[in-house]
Amino acid sequence: MSSLLDVLKGKLSGQNVRIVLPEGEDERVLSAAVELQKSDYVSPIVLGNQAKIEALANDKGLSIDALEIIQPDTSDLKAELVAKFVERRKGKATEAQAEELLNNVNYFGTMLVYVGKADGLVSGAAHSTADTVRPALQIIKTKPGVSKTSGIFFMIKEDQQYIFGDCAINPELGASDLAEIAVESAKSAQSFGMDPRVAMLSFSTKGSAKSDDTEKVSEAVQLAQQKIESENLSNVVIDGEFQFDAAIVPEVAKKKAPGAKIQGDANVFIFPSLEAGNIGYKIAQRLGGFDAVGPVLQGLNSPVNDLSRGCSSEDVYNLSIITAAQSLQ
Repeated sequence: MSSLLDVLKGKLSGQNVRIVLPEGEDERVLSAAVELQKSDYVSPIVLGNQAKIEALANDKGLSIDALEIIQPDTSDLKAELVAKFVERRKGKATEAQAEELLNNVNYFGTMLVYVGKADGLVSGAAHSTADTVRPALQIIKTKPGVSKTSGIFFMIKEDQQYIFGDCAINPELGASDLAEIAVESAKSAQSFGMDPRVAMLSFSTKGSAKSDDTEKVSEAVQLAQQKIESENLSNVVIDGEFQFDAAIVPEVAKKKAPGAKIQGDANVFIFPSLEAGNIGYKIAQRLGGFDAVGPVLQGLNSPVNDLSRGCSSEDVYNLSIITAAQSLQ
């Protein structure tokens, strides 16, 4: 984990990227905000009830004098954000509905990002993934040419660093979706200092089994390769379909896929379904001893990332650093 953070801190030094932390009434989030404020990487913007945050800080011995704290329901910014939200939703929300929604810290924080008063958002310590992601999809939306946001995990153990996706967002994925996620994951890998070698996973290696599921992955490989060519991503390698062992073990790759571009040296793994991806990263985490950092959402116009509700203060800090680095892409 330290190697990834060291790379990102080098990029972020002196940037003071503005990251919204909507859950300021949570001890873990407030503690992380205090630590972030001491750096020149991130300038946290903490949301919540001012009195509750001050009481929490006093109880835990945290110095919050330097923190920017905004209480959404009383903020001077609210009228501006309400008007912008109504405009953005194009008739799907009245002004009264917008007033109510923007009392919600995730909606308020997402609007801060949308209007440029912040560069990214980290939430989820006390909210579900849906509560964090829904405002982002409604307000920030996906980048041009990207149809779906997706969630990747950085899997880190000592000097080993991999990316797994999609492990968090999309329960149903077609071939074009998988291709898009593969390319976006490759771009994410590049932005974090990796040389992406992307393996599209299946229970088959290069046609060793035939089914609708394997054919979907095989088609996704072709679409992804076409996409990297059209976008001139010359340093990206995408290949498949692979069983996991053929993607990660050179000796197995020589036997199962001797002509493949990837010879057991993949570092980005695209799972054929959300079910497979979610199970896969948890196995690596719990049995393999890997740190799972994420989910890091990709494909949005501005970065919004989701914490686990079981997260630590360190997790909040680390994901804030990652989110800040995404904002510089």
